[in-house]
Amino acid sequence: MAARITAYLVACIVGVTLIAGLIVGAQRADDDAVDLIVINGKVYAGNGASELAEAVAIRGNKVVRVGSNREIQRLRRAQTTIIDAKGGAVMPGFNDAHAHFISGGLSLDQINLLEAATLDEIKDSIRVWSEAHPERTWITGRGWYYQPFAGSLPTRQLLDALVPDRPAYLIAYDGHTGWANSKALKLAGITRHTRNPVNGVVVKDPRTGEPSGALKEAAMALMTAAPQATSEDKAAAIRAAVVEAHRVGITSVQNAGGSAEDLELYAGLRKRGELAVRVYQALTVSGPVSEAGLAQLAEVRKRFADDPLLKTGAVKLVADGVIESHTAAMLEPYANKPGSSGDARFTAGQLNATVAMLDREGWQVMTHAIGDAAVRMTLDAYEAAAKANPAPERGRRHRIEHIETIDPADIPRFGKLGVIASMEPVHATPSPAPGDVWSTNIGAERAARGWLWASIARAGGRLAFGSDWPVMTLDPLTGLHVAVNRTTVDGLPEGGWLPAERLPIRKAIDAYTSDAAWASYDEQRKGALERDMLADLVVLSDDIFEFPSTNLNEVQVMVTIFDGKVVYRREPLDTTTAP
Repeated sequence: MAARITAYLVACIVGVTLIAGLIVGAQRADDDAVDLIVINGKVYAGNGASELAEAVAIRGNKVVRVGSNREIQRLRRAQTTIIDAKGGAVMPGFNDAHAHFISGGLSLDQINLLEAATLDEIKDSIRVWSEAHPERTWITGRGWYYQPFAGSLPTRQLLDALVPDRPAYLIAYDGHTGWANSKALKLAGITRHTRNPVNGVVVKDPRTGEPSGALKEAAMALMTAAPQATSEDKAAAIRAAVVEAHRVGITSVQNAGGSAEDLELYAGLRKRGELAVRVYQALTVSGPVSEAGLAQLAEVRKRFADDPLLKTGAVKLVADGVIESHTAAMLEPYANKPGSSGDARFTAGQLNATVAMLDREGWQVMTHAIGDAAVRMTLDAYEAAAKANPAPERGRRHRIEHIETIDPADIPRFGKLGVIASMEPVHATPSPAPGDVWSTNIGAERAARGWLWASIARAGGRLAFGSDWPVMTLDPLTGLHVAVNRTTVDGLPEGGWLPAERLPIRKAIDAYTSDAAWASYDEQRKGALERDMLADLVVLSDDIFEFPSTNLNEVQVMVTIFDGKVVYRREPLDTTTAP
């Protein structure tokens, strides 16, 4: 017995010594020179941290230490770059959990109507841009809102008057309705005899039967005559999008849909050292999936497995359309269109079967569901898959994208089922006059259940925030403003729309950082400023933890750091190297 006790004691001493050695070794490693430090900040490490630090030390592409100015300044050497945050907030780099990055990059070279709040502003923007670009054989762009058209859809005649000499095609802000002039319709072969495709509508004049110029949902695919982006165009768009992402503090993006070809484009840029954002790419599946389709998906996943810079692992499904065009699937008919409850893209059986097959193979499923019926159908499918299949090795983290309105009975299901509510705060101000078309279409009762992110979080659901760019602005600071205030950047409506859904600032930041990282299976390496996490962070102009929340729209990104390197600086900025 004495010998056994002695052996235990020896083992314990060895263990304690080993642990102490590791701790001392780690401390010594911390004391080595670092490449970059940020000082004089209000450092929010993420993950709900209650205390703010002052400074961050970075070596290579990893965070070494977060602490006081005194602690971190001790690590500076001759080669260390010093960034003075001047009292501004410092936090993990923003992770846009729902974007269309290539489309967003392409939109930077087209008409942008997101700032056009009235019909006159829309007209002026189109006219000025087309006159400034006489070399363009087509006039293309996006971003028009439904509201300025007073409950109707824009017509080809209006666009003919604005662009009389060339074909023109402009996509609505939500990406679900196209607007063509007569030349574009003719080139596409769209006439009074064109039939509606599945899940789409060629809107026609009720008097003449001629196409009005509006194409809903799948009918947009009929505009085949419009210029198609080449691989070179898309690669240039990614480069431009990366620059824009850095300007607004984004270091990671999650693409809500795309193709294997898109992943190859990103891989090519990565090989040339031009991919300076971390990309998680979902693969689009447009309908029920087959076993052959699963095999093709598996090959792509094998090629782009888990990696800090570029990977896939998710499949994007679309369960319905959008409320503004009466195509979102609702539990009850639309308030101003009583004969319609919208359009589900799957039957319940089809969605259940598709989700179960993807879940069985370990895919994360991201489903676009805007109407309350589509949200319920998707939750049902996720619940059925969990009952039918053993849990995947990495666990289930299925997601619902958008969730613009929801039946109260379904709110607690997010927490119970472990489903991520992937939402875009800026959508909660869906037009320059918030909610008018959206609210009118579904009525006051359902409009009072719009974008219930706080209710979902209170019921145990996990949030992940994104932009839906280019549908809305890429700027996460605008999203933070809406999430925290429930108003537009102009403060409308006064007092906030559904103010009970406001989020505390740290919870909103987490949805753009640590929780967004969790939503892409990346929480072990990014989304928080902690030892050995990837050095992706952003420095803001103000201390947003003390700043009035209503003034968040005044805050600017001063520095963006990606992979330990400064990739964006807003001048003037005190960035120096230690003497």
